[in-house]
Amino acid sequence: MASEESPLLVPAAHEAIYNRFAPHQKRWILFHVSFVGLLAMFVQVTFVPSIPRIAKDLDLTDAVVSLAFSISIFANAIGALIWSAYSSFYGCRAVYLWGMPFLCVGSCGVALSASLQSLLFWRFVQMFGCAGALSLGFGVIGHIYELEERGTAIGTFFSITLIGDSVAPFLGGAATQYWSWRNLHYSIAAWGSLEMLFIYLSFPETSHPGTLGIDKLSSRGSIHIAWINPLSSLWLLRSPNVSAVMLVSTLITNTNYVLLVPLAYTIGVRYGITNEAIIGAFFLPNGLGSFVGALIAGRLSDTVVRRWREKRGGAWCPEDRLRAAWIGGLIVPLSVGASGLITTYIGGPIGLALNILCLYANGVGVDLVLNPVTAYNVDVMHSRSAEATAACMASRSLITSAATALIIPSIERMGVAWTDIIAAVLAVIGQCIVSFTIRYGDRMRASVDVGFSTMENN
Repeated sequence: MASEESPLLVPAAHEAIYNRFAPHQKRWILFHVSFVGLLAMFVQVTFVPSIPRIAKDLDLTDAVVSLAFSISIFANAIGALIWSAYSSFYGCRAVYLWGMPFLCVGSCGVALSASLQSLLFWRFVQMFGCAGALSLGFGVIGHIYELEERGTAIGTFFSITLIGDSVAPFLGGAATQYWSWRNLHYSIAAWGSLEMLFIYLSFPETSHPGTLGIDKLSSRGSIHIAWINPLSSLWLLRSPNVSAVMLVSTLITNTNYVLLVPLAYTIGVRYGITNEAIIGAFFLPNGLGSFVGALIAGRLSDTVVRRWREKRGGAWCPEDRLRAAWIGGLIVPLSVGASGLITTYIGGPIGLALNILCLYANGVGVDLVLNPVTAYNVDVMHSRSAEATAACMASRSLITSAATALIIPSIERMGVAWTDIIAAVLAVIGQCIVSFTIRYGDRMRASVDVGFSTMENN
């Protein structure tokens, strides 16, 4: 079990594990996993601005079609658990290659959908295929980057991945308005095919030698199929530390969905905007904020870790990284609460401009929180970082899938202002959980030991 302060003693053999790949190889690997993450984000977010057109084409209501977005979040939860569990046995490279065919087939299925049932089924398959992109990406980063480089690498991963938040909605709206939402999903299938080819040709296995389940088998055939319980990762949530990270990321990310999912019904209705491409363009400020926030947060969290280790005379306390989440923890509730009030009470160009500022600020704030809490998860559960991340993401996705289904009905019943204020209050609760974990993290880890990392194996 890791104590509060683990001494700065890293064996040379452990250092050599991180020197297996040269710096340029690490950048290439990071580029690979980041663009797979970008594709996954693109798949998820491009769907939102096309909801009104899909509803019209399939003769459905917008609220019913929005269920496809909720079911994609559910698929992301299930898929992340399955892919991460098998990555611990077979390795990340193999799992990346297994997931891509599901994405490609599912995308073609969505494009061919002619009914609600067909749309929901293929949307599930599509999202299931790319569900492991984020958790596997964090796992790969943990494999190749040392402790004090990890936050910066995760920041780069987040920034590239979250370009999807800024570009994908605009492209999705433009494709829906001027091309076809069906052709958009055919394009996603083609992109997935190219990613699969690149991974097959140039992506190495990054897991530490001898750590994979398949490496520990005394004998095996050329093809070995193992049954792995995909729900085993969820057992990590019995740790108060892992659960705290999950709750914080859920409450913070929820503000993103509260602002972005109902854009057509909040900013669109309030300011008389009906063009899907223009509505999609309103995702740009939030995505740009996420991009900037991710870059800042990565370096900031690494800097905080280094400075606090210096203060402790070289000893490492995992919770020090969470101190970097304070700024974002203030920005997030202020931005979402202000957006609700502005949309309700301020009309015209001034209200629209202030909303754009709130969307940008929310993007910055969310990533200033998500980066350090995600890196903390990788730090404390290094050997099972993909599984721990997947457990948190799956739980978060299950909660969010239910929450997103309630956003539009909540706006219709209570109004934009109260819906956003409730999201802001929940974000404040998330920041309180961060503060509690910083103060009592050592006792929380001691209460339930799920195999936490120490400096010697991190």
